[in-house]
Amino acid sequence: MIMNPKKNLILVLICGLFIVSATAWVSSPKHDFAINFAKSAPKVQRYLYVATPGIRNYLGYGGHGIQVFDIDNNHKFVKYIKTAGLSKDGKPSNVKGIDVSLSLNSIYISTLEALQRIDITTEKVLWERQYEGGVDRISVSPNGKIIYIPSLEKEFWTVVDAKTGDVIKKIVTNSGSHNTIYGPDGNYVYLAGLKSTMLNVANAQTHAVTKQVGPFGAEIRPFTINGSQTLVYVNVNGLLGFEIGDLVTGKFLHRVVVQGWNMGEVKRHSCPSHGIGMTPDEKEIWLCDGANYRLHVFDNTVMPPVQKTTIALKDTPGWITFSLDGKYAYPSTGDVIDVKTRKMVASLEDQNHDDVQSEKMVEIHFSGGKAVAAGDQFGIGLVKKSTKK
Repeated sequence: MIMNPKKNLILVLICGLFIVSATAWVSSPKHDFAINFAKSAPKVQRYLYVATPGIRNYLGYGGHGIQVFDIDNNHKFVKYIKTAGLSKDGKPSNVKGIDVSLSLNSIYISTLEALQRIDITTEKVLWERQYEGGVDRISVSPNGKIIYIPSLEKEFWTVVDAKTGDVIKKIVTNSGSHNTIYGPDGNYVYLAGLKSTMLNVANAQTHAVTKQVGPFGAEIRPFTINGSQTLVYVNVNGLLGFEIGDLVTGKFLHRVVVQGWNMGEVKRHSCPSHGIGMTPDEKEIWLCDGANYRLHVFDNTVMPPVQKTTIALKDTPGWITFSLDGKYAYPSTGDVIDVKTRKMVASLEDQNHDDVQSEKMVEIHFSGGKAVAAGDQFGIGLVKKSTKK
């Protein structure tokens, strides 16, 4: 049957109008159940921010600034960010710590004398402030609003506003203020002084010490905690190994000594094991061995942890942390280690292909050009379980 051309044209126009109106209705944002035909969410980009000079004031391990590496592109060098942090004689000062505030879109770097705030997007130094007693390894609260600043191996910590740098309170511990970890729930801050065998625990609301853990076998050096904040793993002077304390009861629990290796002399820190980290899944403890240029790996699914294997490094390690997904281990030597295979998969190099080494690094994730997640310089556990304190 031959259709009337006029009727055929009218039918086509009606169908076209129906399709247009239907498509407009389906994609209309007014409907909660509308189908979103927009482009998929931007891919998350993961970068490692390494602050230098992060081995004392040695400029030969990456110069002065922040070296940025692409985690998903074999840790290739991406860019260099200029920082502040000069000593009185105009030379770059030792970097002591690094941390991130996502809410303020800022990176914080502490040096011997001062704390600087850098905007993550513009990469400009927003401010640099000096504090009484100097500045050691800082820690930023999970909400990004508060910073705990240890004075440089002196009597106190200074609590400051992360936006302005203004002082909120001083906490006197008389412990040789040094390393600091803000608990992942934001309720407690763990304060380790290198002149004390006790770990101080501060209430993050009152900014006052409410508990002590220990005593440990000697003065506390680097340490880490599990995600539920029930256990602390500490390096102490004179020990190739680590000790464990109970953050709930405050009691000392275990002393774990590395087997099969001599303690030996170390180039830095005067401590056989300076650097300890926990894989994010909390199944392993990785321990630095400065004299033997090694990392010792322990099974943390049993208590006390049991020594499993040893990994050789290109230089003496003084720190260890991990990528957020637990795939990579980052010792301060610049070696990048696949946690599962124990193999070296990359080595951090700057734009001139020179080695970059630092004890101060942090991972930052970006989506659509905005910082959306950040790691931690201490390699703390990420398994969060409810616990009463």
